[in-house]
Amino acid sequence: MNILVTGGAGFIASHVVDAYVNAGHHVVVVDDLSSGSRDNLHPKAEFVHLDIRKKEISDVFRRTPFDVVNHHAAQMDVRRSVDDPQFDASVNVLGGLNVFEAARSAGVKKIIFSSTGGAIYGEQDEFPATEGHPMRPLSPYGITKLSTEKYLFYYKEVYGIEHVILRYANIYGPRQNPHGEAGVVAIFAKRMLEGGIPIINGDGKQTRDYVYVGDVVRANVLALTCKTSSIFNIGTGVETDVNHLFLTLREWLNPACPETHGPAKSGEQKRSVISSEKIKRELGWAPAVGLSEGLRLTAEFFKNKFVRHAQ
Repeated sequence: MNILVTGGAGFIASHVVDAYVNAGHHVVVVDDLSSGSRDNLHPKAEFVHLDIRKKEISDVFRRTPFDVVNHHAAQMDVRRSVDDPQFDASVNVLGGLNVFEAARSAGVKKIIFSSTGGAIYGEQDEFPATEGHPMRPLSPYGITKLSTEKYLFYYKEVYGIEHVILRYANIYGPRQNPHGEAGVVAIFAKRMLEGGIPIINGDGKQTRDYVYVGDVVRANVLALTCKTSSIFNIGTGVETDVNHLFLTLREWLNPACPETHGPAKSGEQKRSVISSEKIKRELGWAPAVGLSEGLRLTAEFFKNKFVRHAQ
């Protein structure tokens, strides 16, 4: 297949690109490198340095007849979306529409979209949340992801473009960006390795559903085989609080690091966990890497990266 992966130099999508290339597909990556890195790019993938909001995206589709678009490019920081909702919407909604319109014009028949299970449901009524849970996003980021899902429904109904929407839980693993406010595992790991002190917001009892990036990649590979438009949660169904995350990482990275709490973040969701039973039934996917093993693999990655940079 010819596959376009937007955001393919980023944390999650670069791993997806690796899997697609290794499966024998021809992959073109579009990324503006605002948060991604050239170091993440697979050498056999074709790279186009481009912002998805630019009209030149149509040229990419004219050069290659794509069978599938895997759309990962996004403004992914929830807190930045709160501070600057217009920028968030310009990337996540208008950028997405720019890609979808180019895909429609070029005759693409399938789009895989990375949505959010952590932010789209809001404060949950049930634990874990299924795909049928009411969607009450509490951030502009969650709102833009929901809006994009609705646009994909439109493109399916009007133009017959199939879609597979993957609602991700909190993803962690190698290549995660440790800078900024998003990605608590990477942020904690970097600070521990540098001798800094990670700050746990509030009492640290807020829970999330942490899923290893390698498991997310398998879902993106299986999505290629999905015959009809579908929405799937991608998570473990297990709640883990921030305190446990900190203690586990500390064991691997810096046992002397003190546990330090700061003020709670206003408006932060207290609990978030999603069910992946639907994709297990329909595509046979289930998480294979437990949290302890995943954190060990992630810790080893950051250890090696820290040592290389220190030399």
